[in-house]
Amino acid sequence: MFRLAAASMVGTAIEFYDFFTYGTAAALVLGPLFFPTVSPLVGTLAAFGTFGVGFIARPLGSMLFGHIGDRRGRRPVLISSLLLTGIATVAVGLVPTYDRIGVAAPLLLLVLRFLQGLGLGGEWGGAVLLTTEHAPPHRRVLWSSFPQAGPSVGFLLANGITLALSATLTDAQFLSWGWRVPFWAAGILAGAGLLLRSRLAETPDFRALAADDTRASLPLAEVFRSHWRLVLLTAGGLSIGYSVFYTVTTWSLAYGTEQLGIDRTMMLGCIMVAIAVSGVATPLVGLVGDRFGRRPLCLAGCAAVALWTFPLVGLLHTGRPALMLLGFVVAMLAFVTAFAVVGAYLPELYEARVRCTGAAVGYNLAGVLGGAITPLVATATARGDGPPWGVAVYLTGIALLSLSCFLMLPETRPATAAPAATDPAPA
Repeated sequence: MFRLAAASMVGTAIEFYDFFTYGTAAALVLGPLFFPTVSPLVGTLAAFGTFGVGFIARPLGSMLFGHIGDRRGRRPVLISSLLLTGIATVAVGLVPTYDRIGVAAPLLLLVLRFLQGLGLGGEWGGAVLLTTEHAPPHRRVLWSSFPQAGPSVGFLLANGITLALSATLTDAQFLSWGWRVPFWAAGILAGAGLLLRSRLAETPDFRALAADDTRASLPLAEVFRSHWRLVLLTAGGLSIGYSVFYTVTTWSLAYGTEQLGIDRTMMLGCIMVAIAVSGVATPLVGLVGDRFGRRPLCLAGCAAVALWTFPLVGLLHTGRPALMLLGFVVAMLAFVTAFAVVGAYLPELYEARVRCTGAAVGYNLAGVLGGAITPLVATATARGDGPPWGVAVYLTGIALLSLSCFLMLPETRPATAAPAATDPAPA
């Protein structure tokens, strides 16, 4: 289980490294480099628009790769999705700027960002099923929390490289070529991930489906016919997690550097500390989810976000690193309280024959609601000299929506969640 969980987390970290590298670049440099003919505010909005395209592509990717996962196995999904995302990310680092090829530059960004999202849409379902379908029932949340920690690792890696470049290069060097280096590094990481994943075994649940020939012939059609309400509720429930994560990691970076005039290195440092704390907390929350259930933690996370959004915005607007860090850390702990358990929660809501499609579609549809729109709404509402309270109002509304959705979902913790004395050790 440890080898499977580690392989799953490493692959997820690499895929999210690719995805987050674009988000950081969108906040810092893509506006002036690819949309130089508009005002700085409109350029940032346009950059976040291309950022949002990746989220729109993710549900489509979950449909495509979900079909493969439910028909051909979870393992092919892990390999093909990583390959697609890695190639698209390296290509972003090779795109000439607007000054070189004109309007073709942002159009190429748009296409490559779409391909990134398509690959990432398949990644999550395959990664969590690799651990969930191998794990003993009383430790499903713990083991599935490892791929849930992958995004934190990917974010730290992506922004660590960006931070090092930002600290060692001049602004001119960073704008000229430095911002491209994290995208080029994705090729090396993807190659290592493919080597690791090529050695993984198929999950027991899929092997049983294949042996009995009980696989769904059209998984997506079956999900939308019989589980559409479940898809919508999980998408609505998880949207708050995306909203909080990208408010902290993407919008606040642009707001702090452009509106408040805070040093880019300082902002990245504060955000990275908060992400590191949430990554460490993820498996700990997983243990709690195995003990007390999935739904209670999702409800607690939503409530915590609703209570913290106004303090978060107020602390960010001070521009003081210690206060901003406090706001970010508490927000990310509220986020991880809900998201640490969904790697087990969503697969448990679906039967095995449509699990890869159903869980992945709900998870990635939430990204459209929470991830694609949030930086755009936050940037558009954060105008003037005072604190951007409109951002807090928006986040509170999303938190209440997610809370309502989780209230309508059932608990899935197995009745035999506690191991018997004769049960084997989980590792």
